[in-house]
Amino acid sequence: MSTGAQRVADVAALQQQLAAVGYIAERSFAAALLLMTQLKRPLLLEGDAGVGKTEVAKALAAVRGTQLIRLQCYEGLDAHSAMYEWNYQRQLLAIKLLEQDDRSLAAKEQDIFSEQYLLKRPLLEAISCTHAPVLLIDEVDRADEAFEAYLLELLSDFQMSIPELGTVTAVSVPFVVVTSNGTRELSDALRRRCLYQFVEYPSFEKELAIVEIRAPEAAGELARQVVQFVQDTRRMDLQKRPGIAETLDWTAALLRLGVTAIGPDATDAILESLAALIKTRDDRTAFTPEVVGRMAAAC
Repeated sequence: MSTGAQRVADVAALQQQLAAVGYIAERSFAAALLLMTQLKRPLLLEGDAGVGKTEVAKALAAVRGTQLIRLQCYEGLDAHSAMYEWNYQRQLLAIKLLEQDDRSLAAKEQDIFSEQYLLKRPLLEAISCTHAPVLLIDEVDRADEAFEAYLLELLSDFQMSIPELGTVTAVSVPFVVVTSNGTRELSDALRRRCLYQFVEYPSFEKELAIVEIRAPEAAGELARQVVQFVQDTRRMDLQKRPGIAETLDWTAALLRLGVTAIGPDATDAILESLAALIKTRDDRTAFTPEVVGRMAAAC
């Protein structure tokens, strides 16, 4: 088989593996994931909240049969919370016990600042695994630029500097997925270290396939109508367009309410279930019985 044909076959095989764990990936996206694993480079995923960026890491971990380690970023996140901390209580106890030790101070310090007193946070844990995990650095745009600077060494060399111990190099190189919702611009330095993929809201066909896989009891006409309603909803002037998770939650809500088809006669049930689909007060006011009736009829 030629190199080109082998590449096409590898991408198709990865698409099938992802679909088997419930993630539908376009060919270009599967190709980016394949490159990420082959080149051992982090993959930066950007896109609106709810388009399935986090699910990529979960699906990749399932396909690779490995552990998923997640670092949820937030404003004020510091290096110690993400990388490592010292177990100060155990160190203080050890210092007390070493008071009668005749060794030199340097020898005692070497004991105190050893790995047995180190608390591994997600980043250090990820590079310490013997079997390469999937490391998800989720919503990195919520953290500040100073934290991004801490990440650069890990993302480029898969190592971490701990002043008391020296440089800790990865036992195995993790599969790193970095996500951003675009709330602030990321640094060029971080972008240079990553492969890149922008994740759009799914097409009708892709979202239908997701619903049929993740909610098989709705497969068929109801699944088609649900996806059509959600796709029409995303075209409205809303503060928060529903993502794939909301589509699945809404499908489950409709099934719980006994809805087997979306049409004008299901308007009341749709209104009752909108808590699973629409997530802001202002957006909810746009869904009057008349609007919902027209949208249902169009499905």
